[in-house]
Order: sequence, then C-alpha cells, then structure tokens
Amino acid sequence: MKERLISYDPSNGEALGSVPVSGPRQITDTVARARKAFGPWKEMGIDARCTLLHKALSRSREEHSVKTLSVLLCREMGKDIQRGSGEVDGAIFGGQANVNSVKNALQTRSAGGGTRIEYRPLGVVAVISPWNYPLAMAINLLIPALVAGNSVVLKPSEETPLIAQEFVEKLNEVLPKNVLQIVFGDGKQGRMLVQSEVNMIAFTGSRATGKNIMARAADGVKRLVMELGGNDPMIVMKDADLDSAAYFAVASSFENAGQMCTATERIYVDESIADRFARRVTEIASDYRVGPWNMPGVNIGPIINARQHSLIVSHLKDAEAKGATVLLGGSKQEAPYITPTVIDGMLTSMAMEREETFGPVVAMSRFSHIENAIARANDSPYGLGAVVFGGKDAPAVADRLEAGMIGINQGVGAGNAPWVGAKQSGFGYHGSADGHRQFAQLRVVSQ
Repeated sequence: MKERLISYDPSNGEALGSVPVSGPRQITDTVARARKAFGPWKEMGIDARCTLLHKALSRSREEHSVKTLSVLLCREMGKDIQRGSGEVDGAIFGGQANVNSVKNALQTRSAGGGTRIEYRPLGVVAVISPWNYPLAMAINLLIPALVAGNSVVLKPSEETPLIAQEFVEKLNEVLPKNVLQIVFGDGKQGRMLVQSEVNMIAFTGSRATGKNIMARAADGVKRLVMELGGNDPMIVMKDADLDSAAYFAVASSFENAGQMCTATERIYVDESIADRFARRVTEIASDYRVGPWNMPGVNIGPIINARQHSLIVSHLKDAEAKGATVLLGGSKQEAPYITPTVIDGMLTSMAMEREETFGPVVAMSRFSHIENAIARANDSPYGLGAVVFGGKDAPAVADRLEAGMIGINQGVGAGNAPWVGAKQSGFGYHGSADGHRQFAQLRVVSQ
C-alpha cells in the first residue's frame, strides 16, 4: 500500500485527511510532464497566460471557495478564522494584482544603441512553500513563475498539504494540464525535487533547509530564490512614542502565534523608559487569548507541532535559568499552546537572543548606550527585518541596521516593495518588478 501523509489539526490532534506521499518515480514523472507542458504554455504568450490565471484566481475567490479554503486553512494550520479568512482572501486578491504587475515587469524594454532587453521563461520551477502562511507564500511564488511562462511543481509543507491540494485543484479547473502540479512529502521529497530536472527552485523556509537546497542545486547551477527566516530585532529609543512601540512589540511578537518570519524576536529598550515600556507591554499582552481557530475571542492559535512547542519551551527555560525576569507566562506551558509570554532581561548568552524562537514571546533587554543596541541587533547571521521606534534620530539608527527590510516607527514590508533578506536570511528575493524578473531568463538582443 502506498504511504500516505496524514494532516492533523494542531489544536486537538484530529486527523483531517491524507494525501499520497510522492515516491522517486512519481517525482521524476511529474517533472517530465511539467517539461512537456512547458512548451505550449510558453508559446501561448504572456497575455493569454494572464487571462487564464485571472480566470483561475477569480474562480478561487468565489464565496464558496473562499469559505472552504479558509476553514481548511484554519483547521490545518491553527490560526483563528479572522486571520485564516484574511490570508485566503488577501492572498488570492494579491495574486490577481500580481498577475498584472508581473506582466508589466516582463515587458521587453530598450537599453539604447539598438539593444533590447527581453525576459524569457526558464523552464520548470519547483516551488517549496512553508506551513505558517500556506496559501499566501505559495501564491507569492507561483504567480510570477507561471506568468513568466514556466511550468510549476509545488511541494507544500508536510504540515499543510490539504489546503495546497484544494487550491491547486481549483486553479487546475482552468489551467492547461500539467502546467501546475503538486507533489507531497517531507524533506526527503523536497530533496528529490531539488535534484530532479527542474530549472529553478523558489523556497521559503528555514536557513538549514536553504543551505541544503543550495548544495543540492549546485551541480546543475539551478536558479534559486530563497527566503530563509529571521531573528528580527526592534530598538526602542528614549524618545519613542511608548504606547505605539508597546502595541507594535506585542502585535509583531504574537502575530500568527509568533510563527512568522518577520515576527519581532529581540527588543532592545533604552533603560530610561524600560520600566514603563515593560509594564505597558505586559498590560497589552495580557489581553491576548489562546485557543482553537473557532473559539470566539481567540487571537493566538496552537503551535504547529510538538517539536516546535518543545523548542519554544526550551528557549523559555534557558532564559529563566540564566536570570531573565518573567513578567507574564513563562516556561510552564502545556502543548499545543503557548500562553502570552513576556520576558525581561534577555542576555546575549540566551538561546532566544541567538536563535529564532518562533512563538508568542516578547523578549526584552535594556541598553544605556545606543551603540550597544545597534551592535546587539546586528550580531546575528540573520538579516530579514529590523524596526526602530524613536524620534528624529531614529532614521540614523535604522540606517546602521543590517537587514533587508527596515521599519521606522512601523513594521516592515509595506507597499509594493520586494520581500528581501540580508545576510543569511535570503538568497535572491521576490515581489516588485525586480523580484518578478528573477523568475525569467534575461536576454539581451542587439541588432
């Protein structure tokens, strides 16, 4: 009997359904079908491709489809119904907008001197998407790949295969056969897909997995676009709007139960306002409620699995053992939830300063000199996002932070800017015209 991947509700362990695990032969055959479908899809032309993608996404935005996708996403991933519905509707709406922006980005343009720049499809793109935003992150990578004229093989996270299957089936009611296919499994299947005859890998996930992908893709010198997580710092200066900073600190740390790549993980607060800031953060955090997706008033859902829950608890125990002050919550947590937790006195020796906790934890440390705060913020292999709250000197502090996305008195990643990490938080990037163009082969023609 063929092995099956079972998907569970993280709030109660209920089995929601299963999908067949893709074996080596199936992955090889899937990529071969994608390569065969690539030719007609490429020759169709960008206008025709965009028309079909708009139609497919519009069908997914129908009321019944959005409701079905939203409930499935919430049950499989654990986020509350408001956030789940918001992800589904926002991702599909954003996907439709991206169809147009990718089309514009890939238009042939003049370079002067009788030379033009063209953007041609690459071939077969493997998209490996994460569980924390299972629909939004997949769409962000699928759309530019498909508009550019590539065929796509999607491997969703083993934690959230059902929402991916439902969405792909809906799109394939409109798209030509084998232009978009899906394979299922864990890291083993991901490695097989990376080593198959694909031309590009678009990945969102952990730094460790990203390094593995780079090594396996090297033999074929395959194109890579990878977003590899972060350990995002926040600096709160003495002249910051304390209330705004406190609300942001909690909201950013707790969003999606802290399971977000740009969640605030490390907060450095000027010692002159630290006591007041800590009290306000604790007050705000106390209003958050944990529970399953369909419980009214819940805004922190379950942690995705026991392994991640144990990691968060280990970080909290480490902080407590090394002298941190627990203002709310703490390490005594029963799976699958982490209740709102606020830690003061984070030290450089603590795991939560060095590593990504990925849970609903506000971790604070105090500084007397801004130079120290900047140094600690930058002392990380990660560099996805960073935020500064302060007055007139905040832009100068932000300018010295080593991250791909910076927020000054607000979060990161607003508008139509690319989603980009510095240092080991990314390789390439997606979003915006420049990001869209990474899913195509640039060709320079002079005549």
